[in-house]
Amino acid sequence: MAPGTMSMGGIRCTVCFAAMGAGQAIFTAECSHTFHLRCVPGATVCPVCATPWRDAPSPLTPSAIAAAYDDDDPVEPVAPAACNNSSSGVLVLKTHCEYPALSSGAARDGFAVLVHAKAPAAAAEATGRAPLDLVTVLDVSTSMTGDKLALVKRAMGFVIDSLGAADRLSVVAFATDAHRVLRLTRLSEDGKVTAKRAVDALVAHGNTNIRDGLDVAAKVLDGRRHTNAVASVILLSDGQDNQSMGYRGRFHTMDYKAAATSYDVLVPPSFTRAAGERCAPVHAFGFGTDHDAAAMHSISEITGGTFSFIENLAVIQDTFARCIGGLLSVAAQKARISVECLDPGVRVRAVKSGRYESCINAEGRAATVDVGELYADEERRFLLLLDVPRADGDAATRLVNVRCTYRDTATGQSVDVAGEEDVVVLRPLDATGVAPSMEVERERVRLEAMDDIVLARAAAERGAYGEAARILDARREALSRSAPAASGDAMCAALVAELRELSERVADEREYAQTGRACVLAGMSSHGQQRASSVRLAKASSVYGCSSAFATPAMQRMEKLSEISREQQQQQAAAAPPPPPAAAASKAGGSMKARFDAALPRIMLLRKYRRFLSLRR
Repeated sequence: MAPGTMSMGGIRCTVCFAAMGAGQAIFTAECSHTFHLRCVPGATVCPVCATPWRDAPSPLTPSAIAAAYDDDDPVEPVAPAACNNSSSGVLVLKTHCEYPALSSGAARDGFAVLVHAKAPAAAAEATGRAPLDLVTVLDVSTSMTGDKLALVKRAMGFVIDSLGAADRLSVVAFATDAHRVLRLTRLSEDGKVTAKRAVDALVAHGNTNIRDGLDVAAKVLDGRRHTNAVASVILLSDGQDNQSMGYRGRFHTMDYKAAATSYDVLVPPSFTRAAGERCAPVHAFGFGTDHDAAAMHSISEITGGTFSFIENLAVIQDTFARCIGGLLSVAAQKARISVECLDPGVRVRAVKSGRYESCINAEGRAATVDVGELYADEERRFLLLLDVPRADGDAATRLVNVRCTYRDTATGQSVDVAGEEDVVVLRPLDATGVAPSMEVERERVRLEAMDDIVLARAAAERGAYGEAARILDARREALSRSAPAASGDAMCAALVAELRELSERVADEREYAQTGRACVLAGMSSHGQQRASSVRLAKASSVYGCSSAFATPAMQRMEKLSEISREQQQQQAAAAPPPPPAAAASKAGGSMKARFDAALPRIMLLRKYRRFLSLRR
């Protein structure tokens, strides 16, 4: 066996079928089959002819991995005005008790208090916002050939035009391998031209290696010499990882099915939460009906990003735009809400915080919720469940006070905000007939719906599709009878529509596999984080359900700009004259070449199989 680095001319790896190139780690086995070393880490038999290997290749070590990139453009100096003051105001904290009064003679377990936080408004001018470091990780495997890749390129053009001169962009393309096609570049006018040229040069080929794409993205961010205040990753894929996931199951002794669902293997260590903080979130976009929704959702969950499903491929630009609108309006970072009980006997029983980590101290007298990053005007609602003791006489009970600390993204300064006032509940002798808070009820029914969406997904995953639909239908009927729905609440109406759509998507095995799983996971992502993700369906051009209700004004504005731009492009294309015959012939020839390139791995495998049969004879 001869591992090493060499150039193999036109020879291709017999595992991934990608060409052997200079600078790649190559491994030739005693059975004469040649591989990329990364394709057979720790293998003991040939994956082509099953010949046992006496000297197995060693797994790749960290020293074999390329060093992190450190050639990023310098960041633009921050204007003094942006440092000295923030024109966007401060975060606002409000609280609402489940009932304004409780009878003094009765204790209450699980009394609900809603904590409502709203981020500062968007800065009036672009110079007042924090600049962004964005890495886009794009699938360019063979399945992206044709219209898919063309739509992605058009969407990336809109993203590049939307970013400002202080923002920086890096583009990573992945197929069988991943490579950086644009270093972290500041998007001046020249930078935008360079970025568009890099995107336009993308070509679809090979398999799907999501982990390799995220590895390169991690190197881009980890190796930065300079940093902007906000950093994020956009991941787009239309397929399933058939490199990292498949070979992990093939070459290791662990059970293949278990390995295939251990999606944490797709996430580089530097993208996981460390020391109680999130790194750059990965916002994952499942493109079309053949992507691995569970993998993309898990990546977003692990990194603190959102998962969006794009069934209607034509509107990919709009879904990117919604995400970019949020990233360009980050107003608060490292936000943490702290709750402290006041009167003796008041205890925090539980915190309903969705995906956000919460902690209750040992005595139950204090609690925290790590909110993290907030877009401008973005809202978060958390339910505190308190144990309230009986009261002496008719004196009011002081329940909790609430504070929030965060970093203002535009100024970099730490801010400490207190709630408007301590949370107090009145304690008359008789409080029967007191109307509940509509704000608390509204959040309670949303959380109940979210819990049932999770239950419906679990039922569908074990093949009980009818049961999954019944769970969602029952919750929808209960929600329709709730007090918020009776009052005409817009969020409840959106939630009813979402549950109806999800019920249709989970009721049938084929529909669930193609679209239902992705729809359910996108809904779970949006509700768990209270952040707008996109579920753009082929059956309807608009976004359904509460995902749209979570969208901030900045996200909505950017999405509207994308829709206008896309309509103008379609009108221009319709008005353009048809291509001359020569151009049409060239296009046909190009599509024939693309089909040949797509079929080449199968052709080579068939040839090897025939040669193997001839040797056996």
